[in-house]
Amino acid sequence: MQARSHPLGVHPSPSGDGTANVAVYAPGLDEVDLVFARPGESWQRLRLDGVNHGIHYATVPRPRGVASLSMSAQELARDVSPAMPAGTRYGFVPARAHGTPVPDPALEPVLLDPYGRGLTRVAPPGDVVDPGPDAYGGMYVSEVVAQDHEWHDEPRPAHPWRDTVIYEAHVKGLTMLHPEIPHELRGTYAGLGHPAVLEHLHGLGVTAVELLPVHAHLDEAHLTANGLTNYWGYNTLGFFAPHACYATRAAQQAGPTAVLDEFKDMVDALHRAGLQVYLDVVYNHTAEGGPDQRAYCWRGLGEGEYYRHDEHGNYVDVTGCGNSVNFADAQVVRMTLDSLRYWVEECHVDGFRFDLAPELGRDEHHHFTRNHPFFVAVAADPVLQGVRMISEPWDVGAGGWQTGRFPAGWADWNDQYRDTVRDFWLSGQRTMRRGGGGGTAARLAGAMSGSADLFAPNGRTTLASVNFITAHDGFTLYDLTAYDSKHNEANRESNADGTNDNHSWNHDHEGFSPDVRVRSARAATARNMMATLLFSQGVPMITAGDELLRSQGGNNNAYCQDNRLSWVDWALTPFDRSMLHITQRLVRIRRAFLAGQPHEFPTRPQDVVLNWYANSGEPMTAELWQTDGERALQVALAARGGRVAGLFVLNGTESPVAAVLPAFEHPARTERFPGDRDARVPGARGTSHAAGAGDATAASTYRLVLATDSHLDELTGNRWRTGDEVTLPPQGVAMFAIT
Repeated sequence: MQARSHPLGVHPSPSGDGTANVAVYAPGLDEVDLVFARPGESWQRLRLDGVNHGIHYATVPRPRGVASLSMSAQELARDVSPAMPAGTRYGFVPARAHGTPVPDPALEPVLLDPYGRGLTRVAPPGDVVDPGPDAYGGMYVSEVVAQDHEWHDEPRPAHPWRDTVIYEAHVKGLTMLHPEIPHELRGTYAGLGHPAVLEHLHGLGVTAVELLPVHAHLDEAHLTANGLTNYWGYNTLGFFAPHACYATRAAQQAGPTAVLDEFKDMVDALHRAGLQVYLDVVYNHTAEGGPDQRAYCWRGLGEGEYYRHDEHGNYVDVTGCGNSVNFADAQVVRMTLDSLRYWVEECHVDGFRFDLAPELGRDEHHHFTRNHPFFVAVAADPVLQGVRMISEPWDVGAGGWQTGRFPAGWADWNDQYRDTVRDFWLSGQRTMRRGGGGGTAARLAGAMSGSADLFAPNGRTTLASVNFITAHDGFTLYDLTAYDSKHNEANRESNADGTNDNHSWNHDHEGFSPDVRVRSARAATARNMMATLLFSQGVPMITAGDELLRSQGGNNNAYCQDNRLSWVDWALTPFDRSMLHITQRLVRIRRAFLAGQPHEFPTRPQDVVLNWYANSGEPMTAELWQTDGERALQVALAARGGRVAGLFVLNGTESPVAAVLPAFEHPARTERFPGDRDARVPGARGTSHAAGAGDATAASTYRLVLATDSHLDELTGNRWRTGDEVTLPPQGVAMFAIT
């Protein structure tokens, strides 16, 4: 079979004659040799004598004694052949003269296949005492895997974006301490697919699990030197291979095909439980680090093309990680698209969250553009249609903050939402406790309304906003209420790492407090933030463990803490259980509300009704929005054509508030005509007017569905009418269904 320069990687020759086609983009090398060892055989070398615009390629012949054959379509779909069967280890080296000994990859580094589906360490670093499995400096080879999984997840979950509730989790951290998971499955893909985890996620009501990086990754050199590991995994060594250390010991011992199958089994289990799977992916930089560190793959194949450089040939680092992948190169864009398609088609992944995503949209001058060829290609790719694309919309380069500016079809992590909610419930409380007014609720109202000031200018709706208060990076929800300052000493960087801009408040006691009043106040603040998150327009994201008041002891950068500090603790206190129950109720309330809205809600802003009221029951005015200390308000949310309306009443002051329930008529029962009064909220979008969508004298019935104050929550199910007063305790939230 004649060799071809596509597809890249190792695949059976399309003729099905048992040979294999190998192709690698190596523009930095004049000639390339493939070194490979089939299972049970010694290493051998083959010159890739075809070259096409930097792509080196060749046909690997069948082993001696294997006659020509005709592989069926089903056999070809396994993506292996007699020439390169499953378990074949391989890599690339600069071409050497005929007769030169074949290098042993355990002793002499070979370059990994950028398209390698499996990754195997063949030797640990020789200069490290007791190195971990991902220690920097180890010797690696790519390994051929078979696509053998038999899927059982049809039809795959297809939750509408507006109904999505994301749960950000770490494969190991979520499962390592779970008492109902067998010990041999803890910390693994199989553990994440265990019924005990699925039961928790189903009970919580989330619809998608967003996994911290599961691409094969490596520890940074400084972590290995300090005896630490890269727990989060944002240091990719292979864009096509699942990380082997998250597989069970049995799968690791069986090899990369078994590791891949275990990952697929996990996806299958999550899908059968009705949960979508999103991957946090790191295409912006690689584990090769700065220019003085060793070449594992891309640097040795073509440093000038794979990485960003300035006009003087120096690295351009907009990631803060030593290098930045060069998305001005067409083959880099192609590699990323091929990787995304692989995880969607072969691994049934439903979405991606892109780490430091502006880097992917920077052109040859390193400037961000929302019309970058990568974004255009994603939008036009038929395989990626309907796949969730979520940006972390900032990097550390010039012009790196791009929240709200990604293309249509993408959603952005909304950091302004995060900071605004924290400021209202945490920094504002601290200010009031120290004699200040605590600010206004105007910014909070804009955030809860979907941050239209960020997204509408680029033609995007509220569903482009992924709302979050915490993520893996930063304080946990509980730690926001317990620490004014970071406590990252365990990272061995003299507490210099991690942000100092936490927008947190320790409730006047740093760290653990034995005082039940302090702990109660912290739990109440956490409930208020969770209620705000799940009422707000946009797509909410909950960080694993926040529903259990998980703490990291004040560490806000636990990227290198692969221990109990980072793992979810399933031994629950009464406060923890209360937080879990109220989070479950909040998700159910959100789901019930959305089920009662038109299918297109909230993508048609003109049909979204947001009415804002003071605690007097009267419409908010411009003066009230700007008054320092005016931190109690009500918002009614409904849609034209909807069956359900809701009222969110919040008291962000230090005193009880008697909230007069406003006059509000459900918009499904009335028409609104052009010219009706419109008291728009700063940063809000949709219809937001003075006294409701209809007759201001109409009486509505308000049924309490949840309160974050336990005493008021005991009245859940009780009804009030327009004009009645409901006393809300200090720093509390109440939610009503309107009929």
